[in-house]
Amino acid sequence: MLPIAVDAMGGDRAPGEILAGAHQAAELGIPILLVGPEGLEGAGELPLKIASEVIEMDDDPAQSVRKKRDSTLVRAAEAVRDGEASAMISAGNTGATMASALLRMGRITGVARPAIATPVPVPGGTPTVLLDAGANAEVQPEWLVQFAVMGSVYSTQRFGIEKPRVGLLSIGEEPGKGDTLRKEAYELLAVAPHINFIGNVEGRDLMTGVVDVVVTDGFTGNVVLKTLEGSLKTVVKALFTAFGQPEYAEAANTLMPALLPLYETLDPDTYGGAILLGVDGVCIISHGSSSARAMVNGIKCAQEMVETNMVDAIRQAISTSLAQ
Repeated sequence: MLPIAVDAMGGDRAPGEILAGAHQAAELGIPILLVGPEGLEGAGELPLKIASEVIEMDDDPAQSVRKKRDSTLVRAAEAVRDGEASAMISAGNTGATMASALLRMGRITGVARPAIATPVPVPGGTPTVLLDAGANAEVQPEWLVQFAVMGSVYSTQRFGIEKPRVGLLSIGEEPGKGDTLRKEAYELLAVAPHINFIGNVEGRDLMTGVVDVVVTDGFTGNVVLKTLEGSLKTVVKALFTAFGQPEYAEAANTLMPALLPLYETLDPDTYGGAILLGVDGVCIISHGSSSARAMVNGIKCAQEMVETNMVDAIRQAISTSLAQ
């Protein structure tokens, strides 16, 4: 397999944690191509593709991709386009990562808009795929059908769900609930072939295991995702604060073995990041605060999606859906 292009300078904890994760992935036998400045300290024996510029977290995504053509993000996307790498991963500016992949790799033929798909943890079960998680603030009903197609392929390729259950995120389970977008999308999804549409779902359903793929617009999806992340962090912090009290030490020692697996399930680093579906290549978008562990898991995900030919599977699914 061609190497995974790793943006060495992307993220709040770059380059230290990014390089640590890249080295750990290489030790597992995954080929790595670092993308960073000449003489990058810590690169070691890993191959390095030189890029002299960095797109910062607060840079305007579209303008920075056009102006900083020698940035690590742009060069990583070009490495995939040019056949130097099989996939790219970055914990940097999300909008710029998306723009770099879209402008350099291009879209899969027939895809109206790419979408960010994020695994939402389900304790004791398989993660729910949420999309769009931030790529398109405003969408059309037809796009949500394509999101359902791409999300279903991703759920199958990554999590082994043979016939993913697809739900439309709305304010009620009954048909007809929601705004005009949701109502029109519901009608299209209900008759769309090759989609296992189960109807409307609510925000409370994402972590229950009753649905495998949840589609929505990028504005709503991003709000939902950030709300879940914040809530989980608050609950986990409160638990560990309580367990740190001397009077609860005995109870903490008893409960901790049972709670640690749950903590790992809920930890975003376990999944390594989101994936940009609809571009002609594998692009993993990791959290800005990603640790080395998150990078390893993100690189593993990229490798798996390359090996399972996810892009070709989406290409075929989109082509089939358009032919109906």
